[in-house]
This record gives sequence, structure tokens and C-alpha cells, in this order.
Amino acid sequence: MIRFSPKTLTAACLLGSALLSGSALATTTINLSYNGAPDPEKNAVHVFANNLKELVAEKTDHEVELRLFPNSMLGSEEDRMEQTMSTPMLNIASFAGISPLADEIFVSAIPFLFEDFDAARTFFDEGEYWQTLSSELSERAGVDMLAVVEEGGFLAFTNSKRPIQRPEDFEGLRFRAMDPSQVALYEAFGASGTPIPWTETYMALRTGVADGQMNPPMYIILASLYEVQNYLTLANIQYSDQFLVGNSEMIASWDDETRNAIMEAVAEANHNAREANQAQVESRIAYLEAEGMEVIRPSHEDLEAFRSVGQPAYMEWLAERGIEQRWIDMALEDVGAGTEENTGESTGESIGESTDD
Repeated sequence: MIRFSPKTLTAACLLGSALLSGSALATTTINLSYNGAPDPEKNAVHVFANNLKELVAEKTDHEVELRLFPNSMLGSEEDRMEQTMSTPMLNIASFAGISPLADEIFVSAIPFLFEDFDAARTFFDEGEYWQTLSSELSERAGVDMLAVVEEGGFLAFTNSKRPIQRPEDFEGLRFRAMDPSQVALYEAFGASGTPIPWTETYMALRTGVADGQMNPPMYIILASLYEVQNYLTLANIQYSDQFLVGNSEMIASWDDETRNAIMEAVAEANHNAREANQAQVESRIAYLEAEGMEVIRPSHEDLEAFRSVGQPAYMEWLAERGIEQRWIDMALEDVGAGTEENTGESTGESIGESTDD
């Protein structure tokens, strides 16, 4: 159970609006909070948020306006989720914001789950797992899941020692990890993983504390990691995303016309963000190559080798967190994978009941 701090309650009072009392929506302002700088060149989430602001104003004839709070101005991930639960607002949360309320969200980050953007988008737009998780989040926390927001494509491996084409190429290397699930993944490949804060990653790679890390090309560029990393392996490790959520009572208070207009704006902003993000993937990879990184594109056979080693390790980590098997079954079914083939036979046993940073 999340407890409300005095700081959070003060912020919640400041964020209150007439929405919950049923007042007219004319000139209503809704706050939208998110991580990262308000810089379209550096933050794909900001691009989405700014476009959403414009579309909401347009589609509601300016009866509803969004007020943007980038750079975590309204507090930490936990603070902002508390505010979203208790006041009429929107929030773009990472895994750190959603997982305390619905730990099952980590199932969507099973490594090597998606072959491409289309597969990932279908999973979130149409899959039973995601619909069920969204319903659970609403019931548990009074927060509605409105959209899955791409933040830079798929995660890739980088390192400074040698090209990584197959799992055995990891042997003996040291990697920066974002969380324990990444540690488990690296160890499954024969490497070691150490949790290192994002703010310390560049120096850790430069000084040799770590040989490599994983992130989408966008973050590799933004942090100038190409200066301290020689090899880029495009292994489609995980789909990089965050989550647009809103206060359930606020959304229920909207009349049909307002709700339809806002949801149309969300869908259009998400479509635009996806197109813009996918269009930039290859140019970002080309930029990293021009900066001196060797780009490795594993074959289908190589990707299957990564999957066969990496997924069981992540499944074991999910089991340690107490994630029920049914969530994994739903997710694997949604991507067309048989549970028996991908869990029981891979791990030898049934599973018991994650931006970067």
C-alpha cells in the first residue's frame, strides 16, 4: 500500500480541479507529468506529451487544456503515482511507477519477446495480457492505463571489448545493469552484472568498472556512450516504453463527447510518436556507426540463441518476485508462443505464483 507523504498531499491539494465535483469542463486544465527534459531532440516522451497537449486542445475546442510538468517537476515516480491516484491528473510513468501497484507489468519486459515494432504494438494494443493488467491496475489503484508510449526503440547491447554475435560472446565480460532482472540476464550469458545508476554509467564504462550496458540507440547517443563503447549489438532485447495513466474517477466524470475527444487525441498522439520513433531508428544507428561503433546485426538463428538462454533466466527472476504463472501464460500466448515450449521445457519447471532510469 502506498502511503501519502506530507509533500505529496500538499502537491495533491495544489493539483485539485473541479473535475471530480462534476463542474463544467470549460477551461478545465489537467496536469500531465513525466520524466526527462522538455527537449524534442533528447526526450521522445516529451515529443508525445507536447503533441498530446496540442491535440487535446484542438479536439475539445480548448475546453480542456493540458499543462505539462516535465523533468519530474511534481516529484519522484512514487510521488507522481500517488498524486495520480488521489487527484484529477495524467502521468507518464515508467516501470518504477507502475510496478509497486502492479508488479505483473514486468512480464511485458520478458527479453527477446518481440521480433519487431509491429509485434510489440499488437501485443499492447490487442493482447489479453495487457487488457487484463490494465483492468487490474484500475481496480487496485484507481488509475486507468491510457497508452503505451515508445521512448526510443528496442534495447541493444554495447561493450568495449569485442563484437557480441551470440550468447557465448558474453563470457567473462562485466556489464552495467539497471535492475536485478538485467543482472540475471547477463549472468545467464556468462557475464557479470552490477547495478550502476544511470548518472554514473558513462564514467563506469570509461574507467573499466563495466565493459558494457544495454539501452536503445537514442539513449546511447544522448549519453555519448559511443565515446566509451566500441560495439553495438542489435538484438531487440526489450521494447523501450513508458505508460500514460490517468485518475480513474476523473476519466469517469467526463461526458461522452469529452472522453471521445481526449481518447482520440491520445490515440493520434501515440500513432504520431510511433511513426516518428521508428523513422529515426536507422538514422540513430547510422550516427553511432559514423562515430566509430561497429554495428552487429545478429541473424535469426543468433537471436533464437539469445532467446533460448535469456528468457529462462528472466522467467526465474519473475518467479522469485512471486509473479503468478497465468500472467506469463497470457503474455506468451499473445505473442504466439506456447507456454510449454517457452517456460516448462526451457526452465525445467513451472514458474511459481522494469526507461532506463
